[in-house]
Amino acid sequence: MTNKGTSFNKAAIEETALVLKLLGDKTRLSMISMLSSQDCCVCEFVDIFNMSQSAISQHLRKLKDIGLVKEQRKGQWVVYSLNRTSNCYPLISDLLEHVPSQQAKLDWLEESGLRITCI
Repeated sequence: MTNKGTSFNKAAIEETALVLKLLGDKTRLSMISMLSSQDCCVCEFVDIFNMSQSAISQHLRKLKDIGLVKEQRKGQWVVYSLNRTSNCYPLISDLLEHVPSQQAKLDWLEESGLRITCI
């Protein structure tokens, strides 16, 4: 039994499942939460998460590939922001209501003098 809505529903379910799977990782979920309040550079995430630049870039690439984040080049820096025009943004917005604030990490970055001035 098939109808026009079946393929759309299947695609929507698959997209939602992929988003939830990617955000099942605490680092990516934290990144999305931080990006909901301010744009960040890869090097800022490196400092916040104490991870290698390549590991952070892999997380961001996965989020960018499914359209949850956008990147913008500013000189030598690449700045990431939450893609509020994504089809999945309403889901992300609802999900973030249940995620503890990550503002303390962003505040720590600022207080430590590690906030990049390119932004």
